[in-house]
Amino acid sequence: MGDEQLRDGWYVDDRCTNCDVARQLAPGLIGEVDGRSAVLRQPRDRDEVRRMHLAANACHTRSVRPPTGRLDAAQDPFPLALDDAVFLCGHNSPRTAGANSYLLRRPDGTAMLVDTPRWSTTLADRYEGLGPVTDVLLTHRDHVAHGRRYADRLGARLWIHEGDLDAAPDADRVLRGTDPTQIADGVTAFPLPGHTRGSVLFVADERYCFSGDSFYWSRGTGDIEVAETVTWYSIGELASSLARTVDRLRFEWLLPGHGDRCHLPADDMTARLRRLAARTRELRPQPIDFTAVRW
Repeated sequence: MGDEQLRDGWYVDDRCTNCDVARQLAPGLIGEVDGRSAVLRQPRDRDEVRRMHLAANACHTRSVRPPTGRLDAAQDPFPLALDDAVFLCGHNSPRTAGANSYLLRRPDGTAMLVDTPRWSTTLADRYEGLGPVTDVLLTHRDHVAHGRRYADRLGARLWIHEGDLDAAPDADRVLRGTDPTQIADGVTAFPLPGHTRGSVLFVADERYCFSGDSFYWSRGTGDIEVAETVTWYSIGELASSLARTVDRLRFEWLLPGHGDRCHLPADDMTARLRRLAARTRELRPQPIDFTAVRW
């Protein structure tokens, strides 16, 4: 890496929508200032430069800019391994409000895509290189934008819940009702109406929970939270869904679409979810307000 990539000059441009993704990936380097992300200080070493490239290649508006003003494909770190089975896809899409997406590798060598990044044949090739992708799992209607295209390119089945089927009427598999459904060996879908009518959690191997926008890890509170000001369908229904579901869930990794990720012992996650369910019962409907979410 040349010295020019370590010099001052990283910045966030005015297209930023304050989605938090860059702050998740470059904490201490990028933070919130006056309602948007901003560079707090310049990177000081190669690891910090790598974190800036993570933020830049995930940002859905491409607002995180390097000193040269242009992203270098050779510095693209995605997909990023979170552990030996799950990869963060990066390259978040403006058509999903900048939601995170994930690739889940299975023991038989295949993989599943949970929600999708922006569409790109180059990205599709990368995911296929990690193993044949058998399924594209959509957590809810807000994240359907590129689902069909990735499913067709990868030869995969596209999944959605019937509550959000109008957003992806050409889905290959439709989840129904509110009972858990095993969709593959070790992978279970838990319908969780609330954020949208058809929101779903996907839990793999009692280890990974892909929560969509139903709940997330908040760095601000140091706990699992719901985003009540962007609950489109019903906060009361979300409370009921959590009450019905929390004692059936067991996982160590919380992997949301919006908000931060977290890895904790399963018993700790269960205790936090029970407290979240109790807190959510006390919430009342609020007007939709993206600016009110505190990550």
